Amino acid sequence: DLSFEEFETDYKYLKAVIEGGLESKPDNVLIYATSNRRHLVREYHSDRADDEKNKSETVQEKLSLYARFGVSVYYPAPEEREFFEIVKELAHRRSLAISDEELVAGARKWALSHSGWSGRTATQFVDHLCGK
Repeated sequence: DLSFEEFETDYKYLKAVIEGGLESKPDNVLIYATSNRRHLVREYHSDRADDEKNKSETVQEKLSLYARFGVSVYYPAPEEREFFEIVKELAHRRSLAISDEELVAGARKWALSHSGWSGRTATQFVDHLCGK
């Protein structure tokens, strides 16, 4: 799982490894990288300062590592109805003996106090119920 702080420049070396260089990549090497962030290196408004001669290059340098990975997967937050279906399915898989009405009411409270409607929140809620 990748991300770099402003002072870290190691991502520049990683770009070279991914793209290749004078040496070919060994056959027994495969690089998988994940991140929950599009910007693997933090970007600041000051990166786009008006006094910088090549400000677009600064921004592109930071985004260039991200661009080398071929797949981006976007997981939108489910709508409320979908969230409850996820909770019900997870509870069913865990064989929880609880009515759908109680489950939905508890899941609604949980979601409102634990970061909203998401698959992660649904899983945490069902895990919580299993631990009771």
